[in-house]
Amino acid sequence: MNTISHSLSLSASMETDSSAGFSYLGHTFSNLSVNDHSSSAFSDCNSDRSGEFPTPSSLSRRLLLSSATDDLIPHLVALLSSSIENQKQAAMEIRLLSKHKPENRIKIAEAGAIRPLVSLISSSDPQLQEYGVTAILNLSLCDENKDLIASSGAVKPLVRALKMGTPTAKENAACALLRLSQLEENKIAIGRSGAIPLLVSLLETGGFRAKKDASTALYSLCSAKENKIRAVESGIIKPLVELMADFGSNMVDKSAFVMSLLMSVPESKAAVVEEGGVPVLVEIVEDGTQRQKEMAVSILLQICEETVVYRTMVAREGAIPPLVALTQAGGTTRAKQKAEALIELLRQPR
Repeated sequence: MNTISHSLSLSASMETDSSAGFSYLGHTFSNLSVNDHSSSAFSDCNSDRSGEFPTPSSLSRRLLLSSATDDLIPHLVALLSSSIENQKQAAMEIRLLSKHKPENRIKIAEAGAIRPLVSLISSSDPQLQEYGVTAILNLSLCDENKDLIASSGAVKPLVRALKMGTPTAKENAACALLRLSQLEENKIAIGRSGAIPLLVSLLETGGFRAKKDASTALYSLCSAKENKIRAVESGIIKPLVELMADFGSNMVDKSAFVMSLLMSVPESKAAVVEEGGVPVLVEIVEDGTQRQKEMAVSILLQICEETVVYRTMVAREGAIPPLVALTQAGGTTRAKQKAEALIELLRQPR
């Protein structure tokens, strides 16, 4: 399974933004240096954690205790084109078979299950839609299946599920879109499908798991420049600032990584200021973990490059004392260099 950090390799041919770094005082500060630890901040989506389906049938119990037989999977695939009740049962069995066993994910895809499962995602029956989304999520955990799922037209139905599905369907759709976005060629298509405003909404209003999966999906998608612009236009900065302000949210690191990634879009800097992000970032420099402090300094440094007005604002928020403390205390050389650069910038005559 690819890690998030591995999957976010930049590709100019897919309009991804390779100019994420910035320079000041002779130093080149790369956002990628901030993101060295992103794979530990963003845990990859695993198989569905949606709570079990209704009490499994005797067949389900047998399936959970053994690997799928070669004749069982084609039978389940055939049921996906049957009555609604049969479709629900088959999708449930496929979801269970593919939840923990990578070899079953390959067998199920080879048996032709993906296209009919994608069709279920468009069902008007909320439960059937949820089952289809969840089964597709589990199959997408196999890297070999991602391209087939995308080429089978899964993106638009997943986006509809993200908009109109049950809470579980929304969470699992976000996770499935994350998995598909790990193929560079899918990032732009997912961004243009309308997924980003819906993921931003989930980041703002969802439960903890929904916020986590939405932030991870947005982090993956926003390695493409046009998706960064969409995210900022969709109001992503407001929920990011709110989550970063809440140290008990367990979302400070994830939100800071996403915000850092967006800083190459000029509109994002103005949005951070407008949404009250400066005092939040200064507080993180003062009270956050070492990693959070470094990310906050990196974001503030890029904001202060923009205009003397922002520098004045950051200085008046009391940023210099915690920055000086950061240069003197333990921490990475990189964090100290960024803090020193920001201090010098803030002390320039205004």
